Amino acid sequence: MAILAALSSGVSLAQVGRRAPGFSLPDVKGTEHDLEDYRGKIVILEVMRSDCPHCAAFAKTLEEIKTQYGGKVAVLAIANPPDNQSTITRFIDTMKVSYPVLFDCGQVVYSYILPDPLHGPSVAIPHAYLIDGHGTIRGDWEYGTETGDIFQGRALYGEIDKLLAGKAAPQH
Repeated sequence: MAILAALSSGVSLAQVGRRAPGFSLPDVKGTEHDLEDYRGKIVILEVMRSDCPHCAAFAKTLEEIKTQYGGKVAVLAIANPPDNQSTITRFIDTMKVSYPVLFDCGQVVYSYILPDPLHGPSVAIPHAYLIDGHGTIRGDWEYGTETGDIFQGRALYGEIDKLLAGKAAPQH
């Protein structure tokens, strides 16, 4: 429960350059999504909450990315409690989200973050990971003043373009 309480605050970073932890999680329709099924594509993995205004704004960016890059880039979002089927369905309908929003109980998100020994495990919301076609984390950004262009601008497009061109995204 501590991980779930801490999900909306604090700072943590995944180890950019490490293998993305595997998972298989259900979406609102009960369909399982396994990270391995997306091998060969760039994956943007977002940790979100349905009541987060920054997540709602980022959903628009993610939809634009999905449209622009088509089958080259997959977008997956992960929600944890207190979100549930009802809150996520409302978010999907309101934001017109076409990418899968998956349900986690904190274990998958925990596998992506590095716990801070002083403050425990936490992740700022929204939090985005850029995973290359080989399953390696190439980008790790949590929402904040220094990452505004990733979540609200065009910087994420540049990171995707670098991966598509065969150049590794810079380590963060």
